Amino acid sequence: MKLSVLTENSAGAKFGAEHGLSYLIEAGGEKILFDTGHSDLFLRNAELLNLDLETEVNTVVLSHGHWDHGDGLQYLKKKTLITHPASFTIRYRKNDHSYVGLKRSQEEIAANFDLITSEGPYFVKPGIVFLGAVPRLNDFESDTTTFVDDKGQEDYVPDDSGLAIIQNNRLVIISGCAHSGICNMIDYARTLTGIRDIKAVIGGFHLKHKSYQTKRTINYMKDNGISTVFPSHCTGLPALSSFYDAFKITQLKTGMILHL
Repeated sequence: MKLSVLTENSAGAKFGAEHGLSYLIEAGGEKILFDTGHSDLFLRNAELLNLDLETEVNTVVLSHGHWDHGDGLQYLKKKTLITHPASFTIRYRKNDHSYVGLKRSQEEIAANFDLITSEGPYFVKPGIVFLGAVPRLNDFESDTTTFVDDKGQEDYVPDDSGLAIIQNNRLVIISGCAHSGICNMIDYARTLTGIRDIKAVIGGFHLKHKSYQTKRTINYMKDNGISTVFPSHCTGLPALSSFYDAFKITQLKTGMILHL
């Protein structure tokens, strides 16, 4: 499996950066674009990596309906797009009521993509599964939210999802932001696939501080024998420092290529 970092919060070498996330995943003979960031940066960085997303990629997976993961969709068309139906929720931040949903509506996106929405797991191909809605079962994740929907109700981002990729009877978990909780996501991927062994966990963990949740997450990963982790994007510096202390992590930057 190969993962190319097209959009990240941190810049690498000659590559640009923005607040967002986009990975190109190559696994099982398939090339999947996972999220698009919020501008055309993912396309410009792909070009620097000699990747032609227009011709090489047929499938796009959107982890959830936030601007920094999906507004880059406006620069693509005529591809299959897989996401949860609630990704098109109208949503705002609580503190200043700024809009954080997708720029384009479901109707506009459906006009440009072969749109597949799935609340449950959806197999992109054998060995690669879009998780759909992640059950939130543990007692330390997803218990608060900073978002509301257009009805003023608390928005826990029920569409938050990720990918589970099977590699030699081991799992690679890819998250966009893990609003559902990265440990909940790992547990659900294990339940769906029947595979316990986790090879790597990559993506936004939505941990901001050296908090109780961060400590519980690190302990969970250690207790479950998970040692290859790449927390990125929405993972704050204090939390990243905790992961560095625990796992000696490598910071993900645009232009990086992981071979797993």
